Amino acid sequence: MTQKEFTIKKNEFLNYLDVEKNLAQNTQKAYASDLQQFIQFWDHLDKDTQNHLPLRQIIERYLVNLFYKKIDKSSIARKLSCFKSFEKFLRAQGFKIDLKLRRPRLDKKLPVYLSVDEVFYLLDQVTDEQLPTRHPIRDKAIFELLYATGIRCSELVAIAFDDIDWHNKTIRILGKGSRERLVLFGQKSKKKLLEYLDKERPKPKKNNEFIFLNYRKQPLTTRSIQRIFEMFRKLLKIERHITPHKIRHSFATHLLNQGTDLRIVQELLGHKSLASTEKYTHVSLEELAKLCDTIHPIYDVKKKK
Repeated sequence: MTQKEFTIKKNEFLNYLDVEKNLAQNTQKAYASDLQQFIQFWDHLDKDTQNHLPLRQIIERYLVNLFYKKIDKSSIARKLSCFKSFEKFLRAQGFKIDLKLRRPRLDKKLPVYLSVDEVFYLLDQVTDEQLPTRHPIRDKAIFELLYATGIRCSELVAIAFDDIDWHNKTIRILGKGSRERLVLFGQKSKKKLLEYLDKERPKPKKNNEFIFLNYRKQPLTTRSIQRIFEMFRKLLKIERHITPHKIRHSFATHLLNQGTDLRIVQELLGHKSLASTEKYTHVSLEELAKLCDTIHPIYDVKKKK
């Protein structure tokens, strides 16, 4: 396959991911970037290699180059997933490149989350007046809603008025792969949301308008939400990195620590596989181990010695 043919098939593949597979926008962007980076690598090879080396070997050289550059293992793993999906797409069209790729062994990282005390300090003890923002009620409502529901940042900015059932306190969420689910929010979140709608947000003209707007009355972006949490981070008494996704981690971990069934947490988070949710059980077990260290009788024996 020539580079020109590859580029044509790359564009067809990206269109296929969007139209037929309906993959999340972030995944589509990542795959488009991965394939474009590969084409740039191909461009920098000498002409003889470009024209005569089989595509499979060029891809293998590219991946070896990434290892030598010490690119993060998770990034390489995603690129491998991209090439495997692309190979499957090409095979269905009669092209066989026979990639034999192995995912790198990833280091297991436990989710980073805030403690219950840290969350409640920011939500309950930091006043609206202390927040350096034009929309303190909106920003508190966003924090409340993310923590109450565990939804993703991209899902939060897409919430419209007609997605919310105020009576039952549920929100219809369109998640990854266009999978729809219902999430729950409590009375506290409802109160803050209604306060935002009453005091800061312009009255909606249509039910399909997005809930959260910026000062230009345009829908908030995910980057705007990230900036809001950078603001909250500065108000903590200790140095802690806070992101919308860490609030999602906190939601899941706190629920499991309270004994919530793993499958319920899976449903609320919108995970397709239970394995994606199980990483939070490791955090819960870690907390349990710490608790045992302080309350188990053997702890007192050690202290007395």
